[in-house]
Amino acid sequence: MIGRETLKKHARLVDLMASKLGIDLEERALRGDINFDEISDAVLACTGCSHPCTCERWLAAMPVPQNDTPDYCRNRPLFKGLKNA
Repeated sequence: MIGRETLKKHARLVDLMASKLGIDLEERALRGDINFDEISDAVLACTGCSHPCTCERWLAAMPVPQNDTPDYCRNRPLFKGLKNA
């Protein structure tokens, strides 16, 4: 079972990645572009990533906005879809 702190950490990573791409997940959910279950699924996908520390460094180093996620991002297709919508 995934612990609360792990979920919080990965929820933060998902939100930061979206922000780096110029995507406001809350706004997009309110507009109906994504539902909250899809956001939850993105967080769960992120918990399975083997690169969270690398991701944190990438997020800290990259300016806003970025055009794409790193290749290893498990949510790359989701973010690409939202960026292109």
